[in-house]
Amino acid sequence: MTPAPSGTPDGEAGRKLMSRRELFLLAFAAAVVTANAYYIHPIIALVAKDFGVSPSEIGLVPALNQIALAAGIFLLLPLGDRFSNRRLATIFAAGQLAGLAVMAFATSFWVFVAGSTFLGFSTITPYLLPAYASKRIEPQRLGQATATLTTGVIAGILVARVGAGWVGEHLGWRTVYYGAAGVMLLVTLLLPRIMEDRDKSEAEPPRQNHVSLVLSVFPLVRQYPEVLLSGAIQGLGFGIFLAVWLGLGLHLTSPEMGYGADTVGYLAAISLLNLVTTPSLGAWADRTGPRRARFIISVIQFGAVALLGLLGNSLWLLVVPLVIMNLVGPLIDITGRMTFLTLPAAVRTRLMTAYIVLMFIGGGLASWAATLVYEHHGWHGTAILTAALSALLVTLSFLALRFSPGRRNRA
Repeated sequence: MTPAPSGTPDGEAGRKLMSRRELFLLAFAAAVVTANAYYIHPIIALVAKDFGVSPSEIGLVPALNQIALAAGIFLLLPLGDRFSNRRLATIFAAGQLAGLAVMAFATSFWVFVAGSTFLGFSTITPYLLPAYASKRIEPQRLGQATATLTTGVIAGILVARVGAGWVGEHLGWRTVYYGAAGVMLLVTLLLPRIMEDRDKSEAEPPRQNHVSLVLSVFPLVRQYPEVLLSGAIQGLGFGIFLAVWLGLGLHLTSPEMGYGADTVGYLAAISLLNLVTTPSLGAWADRTGPRRARFIISVIQFGAVALLGLLGNSLWLLVVPLVIMNLVGPLIDITGRMTFLTLPAAVRTRLMTAYIVLMFIGGGLASWAATLVYEHHGWHGTAILTAALSALLVTLSFLALRFSPGRRNRA
């Protein structure tokens, strides 16, 4: 790392800056630790069949995973403003490894659910990394760096969904989790080498016990209320993403469509486009302003979501709205984070806590709702649900653009 240039805000001058190589290594780590929540998407029907459960019951797996993640974020992520992110990231990665091992060897459905839920509770590392990186890059590179980490997340989701579909169909769904546990062991060992410990030049944070640190999120949110709006918007965006792909996992493998789990994985390969487009879109958001960019993207996404019900009976026509959604969806998250990652460094992790908790509450509720709606109303029910969520997302994005304090400067 190199010393920070003069003019770095929030008293961050003198801190070591992250090199491009280190940023890419962090993006790789983000890919691996994020992937674990997404293996279930293409193999959800295989797991349900193996355990003999209904669509609404199997929907509890991703739903409880996301809700447990929200609980873990709330209880554990604030520690990132008090303790070394390097140490915490390694500990939480080890927790993910334990959850994956339970899922791989589970002999009953509820043990599998328990392993997935613990996996979600331990999935803190991906959300330590943006705040960690934001303290070690120049402010003018924030959008680009956030987009690079997001690209790593997208790559992890892509590999998880494409790979899990093929492996699950040809080698069995348990093989997916055996492999995931092996990769997590590697990352758990590598994280201490990728990340720097707390810089000695950083001001020592005020001493707080764990309860006080967690509860300190609430006054910070009152001080910076826009983080609630950004979190709600991202909760809707993430919920739409999960609802669509869980619905597809059930719809495409149904007798009506007749495809295998590997086809669901192949369809997820359209996310390859994000590896090329997301960094450029992050740079565009730097130029346009996060709130204005988010509103534009939300309108485009709504148009794509509206096509899902119309094109749902054709695998090839479904590619059109899915490509559009995959191109623009990550930018909703990037722009949401940009609205608060320029705030004082000492509070960013706790603001990220509020943001991510809302994101995963939205994702968890949408996961369960999507599988429940699919069980009773099929793919068209899923399409109506996601269209309603997308319309609400557009509305909130417009309100954020119009009423945000940032409008006085640059929306």
